[in-house]
Amino acid sequence: MARVVVIMGSESDRPVMEKALEVLDGAGVDYEVAVLSAHRNPKELQEYLLGLEEKGTQVVIAGAGWAAHLAGFIASHTSLPVIGVPISSSPLRGLDALLSTVQMPPGVPVAAVAIDCAKNGAWLALRILGLQDERIEAFLKERVSFP
Repeated sequence: MARVVVIMGSESDRPVMEKALEVLDGAGVDYEVAVLSAHRNPKELQEYLLGLEEKGTQVVIAGAGWAAHLAGFIASHTSLPVIGVPISSSPLRGLDALLSTVQMPPGVPVAAVAIDCAKNGAWLALRILGLQDERIEAFLKERVSFP
């Protein structure tokens, strides 16, 4: 069961998104990776999203560059928490991706992390999972300094 699904809009996003996978691996959290674009193959992405909850997925991390609306598209098709990772692949160095990720209408929330900071996307996913998983909560407390 993949508790976290990591979706990237393009194969070129993989170097950034692999940082999230490293964090999830370190925590021993099962994940699944998909390369699906809301622009190039929206129907395939929509079909993929329909089965996530039944498969036991609890959090989605979505990374995309340019003025991508991948995270918002995902959030509009599932009630799962969605974490957006804006990627600096455009001439605007990710500012367009950041704005596309955070400027969502009411009722379609997307949590956003810093540009190119997929690690924080994974850490946020772990914090969400840790609310109901004592093992992950302990993992977080061992590695994160709380005041």
